[in-house]
Amino acid sequence: MKKLVNLFDFSQPINYKNEILAGLAVSMTMIPESLSFAILAGLPPLTGLYAAFLMGIVTAVLGGRPGMVSGGAGATVVVLIALAAAHGIEYLFAAVVLAGILQLLVGIFKLGKFVRLIPSPVMYGFLNGLAIIIFMSQVDQFRVEVDGVKYWFQNMPLYIMGGLTLLTIAIVIILPKITKAVPASLVAIIVVFALVYFFDIDTKKVIDIASVGGSLPSFHIPSIPFTWETLKLIFPYSLVMAGVGLIESLLTLNMVDEMTGTRGSSNKEATAQGIANMTNGFFGGMGGCAMVAQSMVNISAGGRTRLSAIVASVAILFIILVAGPVIEQIPMAALVGVMMMVAIGTFEWASFKIVNKMPLHDIFVIVLVATITVVEHNLAKAVLIGVVVSALVFAWESAKRIRARKYTDNHGVKHYEIYGPLFFGSTTTFMEKFDVENDPDKVIIDFKESRITDMSAIETVNKLTDKYAKAGKKVYLQHLSLSCRRMIKNAQSSVDVNILETDYSKRKSN
Repeated sequence: MKKLVNLFDFSQPINYKNEILAGLAVSMTMIPESLSFAILAGLPPLTGLYAAFLMGIVTAVLGGRPGMVSGGAGATVVVLIALAAAHGIEYLFAAVVLAGILQLLVGIFKLGKFVRLIPSPVMYGFLNGLAIIIFMSQVDQFRVEVDGVKYWFQNMPLYIMGGLTLLTIAIVIILPKITKAVPASLVAIIVVFALVYFFDIDTKKVIDIASVGGSLPSFHIPSIPFTWETLKLIFPYSLVMAGVGLIESLLTLNMVDEMTGTRGSSNKEATAQGIANMTNGFFGGMGGCAMVAQSMVNISAGGRTRLSAIVASVAILFIILVAGPVIEQIPMAALVGVMMMVAIGTFEWASFKIVNKMPLHDIFVIVLVATITVVEHNLAKAVLIGVVVSALVFAWESAKRIRARKYTDNHGVKHYEIYGPLFFGSTTTFMEKFDVENDPDKVIIDFKESRITDMSAIETVNKLTDKYAKAGKKVYLQHLSLSCRRMIKNAQSSVDVNILETDYSKRKSN
């Protein structure tokens, strides 16, 4: 049981004061972010708080990285905005459950390392597009809806909202330069809240968006038709949410590993993230993943065990049950200011510094993914297109690297030593290396520094052998690895090639 849950390790000294205070600090920083992301997605604010509580408690108990904090994160919920807007919140809950199942499978089958195959340019483009969406969505809070029509604030309401937002941003920027003892975003919200409350300032508040109920999350199965069409609808969103959530969680895990000098379990964390998101979907949470900022707050405040994250989650539950009326009076200007700073922090400014040092195709992928994200507000499509384009670029670059060293031995046999992988992208270049008409009667193709990787490659070798055969010449393949031989053997009903056994017994399989 200790190995399964491992809430406390009594063989190690624990500073309970640091753990508890760190957890309380984390809970305060999670509240505005969770509320803001829920409102950003057009969801009831309570779904953000539920996600913060559910994600936090489940991953704290079952996760693979003590000290790491999870909650309702913007990177995951923004993926589902289009789905929720078009089909309703119940479809969002169903997508969160399915994303959790996918993450759970990744953990069970130990596939966590493969999630990191998403290229960095795609992540740069995704984060930049996400930051722009978050920022522009905050601008939308400067409008009021009357009879289904939205109007921009005018005159005094605009000045008040703008002034309070600028005050929030100023506090978030300046306070960390003075002290880091308390979270700047929390101080900014408290200051703006106090100004509005004590001076009775008339401005937009959370209650004007939706009411924050004070009840425990209750179990319910998403009210959607359980059909194949529904699955096809939500699966792309769930797939991207699962991938984005795992990527952010595993990157955060690596960061905490480096900060603490310890090592977490990526597969265990993937499993915990999956269970947490499934719990979210069935208990009314908007879903989430590990949170970089909150994890840094926790580690900086001395949180090193699961206790700090558990304290943070319990504190959020207390706020849900008791402090709901207070949360409803938070001015929207405070949340808008905090989220604008989150957007600025999310944007990968480093991409501008290295733009002249990166290959042109990587820059193209960054711009493409960011543009699709901003224009269509569809992060799922943007990430998928980015991955596909990156894969095609990689295939093109790899195809250009195949080459052949040619020579004729003392026995009049022509040798072609192939370098680089032979796959669907390099087959044309491979065929251009051979001179069928002028080659001698016997030709040996040496794959010692190459690999036959797919069916297109096998078919190309078969066509080449056939060309030589029609010219009355014979081709032999030499130094094939075990995996290449196995592929050819499986395709022997449709291909006819000659494999030369010379020196094969001395070779190691790849």
